[in-house]
Amino acid sequence: MFLKQLASLLKPSTITSLLEPLKTAPLTARWNNAAAFTNLRWNSTSAAAALSDKNAIETVNKQVETGSEGRLFAVVQLCGKQFKITSGDIIVVEGYWPPENGDRLRLDKVLLAGSKDFSLIGRPLLTPGLVDVQATIIEKTLSHTRTHFRKKRRKQYIRINFYRAQQTMIRINSIDITRKLGEASANDTSEARFF
Repeated sequence: MFLKQLASLLKPSTITSLLEPLKTAPLTARWNNAAAFTNLRWNSTSAAAALSDKNAIETVNKQVETGSEGRLFAVVQLCGKQFKITSGDIIVVEGYWPPENGDRLRLDKVLLAGSKDFSLIGRPLLTPGLVDVQATIIEKTLSHTRTHFRKKRRKQYIRINFYRAQQTMIRINSIDITRKLGEASANDTSEARFF
């Protein structure tokens, strides 16, 4: 039964009746915004330049100049994990990490930054040098003792292992927007940087 219905749909008269409205409409009427489909790959610099509302960029730049943006937050990638941070936060990174106590860091992989009034979203990362995130290593220690318990029932097999993972505690000192939006930095290259 299904094949009979499908066969009636695929008759030449049915196909021509479906294509008739497409033949009458000119090609330019169907694709009047062809420029939007030419460049499908964006990075954060082209996204900022493509904003149609320049008033929003001016508002954000004015807030950054006067320092009225309030408390900034950021989402950074560190050791394969993402952390939402603000200034003064303490984050814990699991596993081995080479920096020692007291080392000052600049976190480069910023995915998102914002305030109560605006958000800067990277695709996938914000332009290098746009947001400056400073941090300090405050402690390197071991985690609490964790238990790894294995058992196979009815086989008299039980194993209990205890282990402690390395941890690094990091204090976020400051989050700053270093330059105006829409400006290119002095060391900015034309290529998008992906990590």
